[in-house]
Amino acid sequence: MGPTENVIETDPPTPAVVAHRAELDARREAVRAELAAFVPAGAQLVWEVGCGHGHFLTAYAAAHRDAQCVGVDTELDRIRRAVRKQERARLSNLYFVRTEARLFLEALPTDATLAAVFVLFPDPWPKRRHHKHRLLQENFLREIAARAAPGTPFYFRTDHEPYFRAVEAVLREHADWRLAPGDPWPFEQPTVFQARAAAHFSLVARRR
Repeated sequence: MGPTENVIETDPPTPAVVAHRAELDARREAVRAELAAFVPAGAQLVWEVGCGHGHFLTAYAAAHRDAQCVGVDTELDRIRRAVRKQERARLSNLYFVRTEARLFLEALPTDATLAAVFVLFPDPWPKRRHHKHRLLQENFLREIAARAAPGTPFYFRTDHEPYFRAVEAVLREHADWRLAPGDPWPFEQPTVFQARAAAHFSLVARRR
């Protein structure tokens, strides 16, 4: 066997892959700069993933003035509407950022932690072939746990019962979370999706 026969050659990344990585890095740095402007040192954040137009988190921040609240969503129009609600309410403890959930976690200052996490009516991706797109899976819950202290609550609500059962099952077996069925829902402010739903399902989990 010749000296080069054990070498595994890998193809260099395509220009499209290189461009995508560069775009992702730029977006991450932009979010990091945005967060640095308003997240206090050592902040403990109440985080809403997929904040929509900001109905829930604006009401929550108004009722919990001592909490630092931040909501994220990928849609620019939703964030603009949410910011208008924050400005009308003059809430200095509330911020909205346009970004993906994972990018937010990557860009969060290293000394900031999550005090509570809300995921309300996320896209259930009901077709089986689309389940891989669901946000609440084992790896994402692990990423959240890495930024949360023991006991941090995780609140999930959906109107899609199969998705609810799937998330419940993942949390039941998750190394970083435990279900807390006896814990009450902390704050009620119906979202647009909740108002339209015939029924909804809620759970609370806590960081181990």
